[in-house]
Amino acid sequence: MALRWGIASSGLIANDFVTALKGLPKEEHQVVAVAARSSSSAEKFAKTHNIPTFHEGYANLAKDPNVQVVYIGVLNPQHHEVAILMLENGKHVLCEKPFTLNEKLARQVIEVARRKKLFIMEAIWSRFFPSYQEARRLIKAGEIGDVKYASVAFGVKIDKVERVTNKDLCGSATLDIGVYILQFQQFVFQGLQPEKIAVAGHLDEHGVDDAVSAIFVYPDNKTAVVSCNTTVDLPNEAVIVGSKGTIKLPTFWSPLTLTLNSKVKEFPLIPNEGKFNYYNSAGLAYQAIEVRKCILEGKLESDVVPHAETIQLAAWMDKLRHEVGMKLPPPFEDN
Repeated sequence: MALRWGIASSGLIANDFVTALKGLPKEEHQVVAVAARSSSSAEKFAKTHNIPTFHEGYANLAKDPNVQVVYIGVLNPQHHEVAILMLENGKHVLCEKPFTLNEKLARQVIEVARRKKLFIMEAIWSRFFPSYQEARRLIKAGEIGDVKYASVAFGVKIDKVERVTNKDLCGSATLDIGVYILQFQQFVFQGLQPEKIAVAGHLDEHGVDDAVSAIFVYPDNKTAVVSCNTTVDLPNEAVIVGSKGTIKLPTFWSPLTLTLNSKVKEFPLIPNEGKFNYYNSAGLAYQAIEVRKCILEGKLESDVVPHAETIQLAAWMDKLRHEVGMKLPPPFEDN
């Protein structure tokens, strides 16, 4: 059975998601509608991707009876509103990260999904790469022993990109790329609660965080060190260290290789000749496979990115922003 997708956005990441879906069997995934704020943008996107239906405004997409699940790729401040709109109209949801702008809004969205008995998942696409799945297998099998340390740094020069620097658009290094570093250490120490989180960082001249680092102290002498920066290029490698060995994931947000104790394993992307805007975006298809699997099984959440972890990520992002003094514009800042 083909899962019938609606796309809420005509932006760059929506383009990459739809293009990635083309690498999957048509009998499993079909994009049947797209919506944008303007009819012209939606129509142009529909023509580019051969999508049969386009809508002006997200409310019309929510009411489209042919759509089963909606991919939300709108701007960050709209995630909460559009997700609830889709859920209230009976649509399953895959929502881009950050899921919402704070923990309170994340809880609200998930509560609606539970009330409506609909599937919803934050689009932490990294978790579904085969390299991440192999890292999980290795950790569970004890191949590197007792995991004691994880580190990850994500830095790219995007300090001229408006969505990152414009405070009115809720620009934030933490919200834009910080979610990646936080989800990684959460992935490593899954199920554990940190005993202490130490945070440091910088704000730019507009009061937007552009560099944030944190140390997570877990029980049993386990530690995670994470950093993100929108003004410089960092190594962008993730490392997991155990008592018997080390796992390394280069370009950790979408890694095609994994190194275990200096031995490299390769994990090629799903073949796709489409044109993408972002690095390794063909890998966006992996999360779509998970969404279809969960919906067909009648699940309301994914075991790989469960609701509790989405809420935890939102809470951690709140903490990092607050610790460095970055406040969102009303009505998104509760504190």
